[in-house]
Amino acid sequence: MVKDVSIALLFDYYGSFLTEKQADICIYRENKELGGIAVKFIMSNYSQNSNNYFESMLGETANIRSGGKAYFQIIVLPEQLPYFSNGDDISEIETVTSHYLSKYIKLSDDNPKTYMHTPDKTLLYLIKTSHIDTKTVKTREQFVKFLLSDGSLNIHASEKSLISATR
Repeated sequence: MVKDVSIALLFDYYGSFLTEKQADICIYRENKELGGIAVKFIMSNYSQNSNNYFESMLGETANIRSGGKAYFQIIVLPEQLPYFSNGDDISEIETVTSHYLSKYIKLSDDNPKTYMHTPDKTLLYLIKTSHIDTKTVKTREQFVKFLLSDGSLNIHASEKSLISATR
């Protein structure tokens, strides 16, 4: 660990627009806030909510960064995830494609020194899962068991996992 640096989980963090925001991770040096890290782990209905996730990330980042603090985003999602139409019933399996990820790639072209909505760095991490068979995995509970079962969740890092927004 770096000397005099500490980390707090779920800590109240002060932004420019909202007086208080709870950051997932807050980094300190000598009791002074250096920056925050937001962690989003998306597990279902991605196509329905992808724009909301993205717009929320932009607003959250602008709030914190306008207050003079560094802010980082970590977004984790499986390549395949369920779409729940009626509560706990899976109606289909969605595949995360480049179409859904292109907005994050485009955002990484923005200069965070110029645009407050751009995170200092963004980690976009896709999890490769085994094929989800909707004949046997039909509910939220079965999906959770599927993910946690031995060998069904394989995490592979790739060179393209990290989108750096620094210039």
